[in-house]
Amino acid sequence: MWSLMNRDKAVGIGLLVISIVIILAYIYLAFFTPYTTLVLQITDTLIIIVVFGILAWVGYALATTPPPKPIEEIEKEIEEELKKLEEETKQEQQKTQQQQQSQQ
Repeated sequence: MWSLMNRDKAVGIGLLVISIVIILAYIYLAFFTPYTTLVLQITDTLIIIVVFGILAWVGYALATTPPPKPIEEIEKEIEEELKKLEEETKQEQQKTQQQQQSQQ
């Protein structure tokens, strides 16, 4: 258990360090190099791709997913299943009674 916690802690520290390095590199590239415009253009492009890519995925999922059954239809199915169960229970009770009567 302790080794798992230590591994998680190591992964967390690694992610923290990598994130800080990337943030500092981005700040340096965006403000202190002649590549400022290119860095900002790439960043903007990636943000647009990610945001609208997710939006497109949600739209695709909504467009291709069949609509749910109406509640009334589900209620009818449940009622039918309950009736079947009641009939089966009655039949089993009748069989049990007949067996008891035949045994007497």
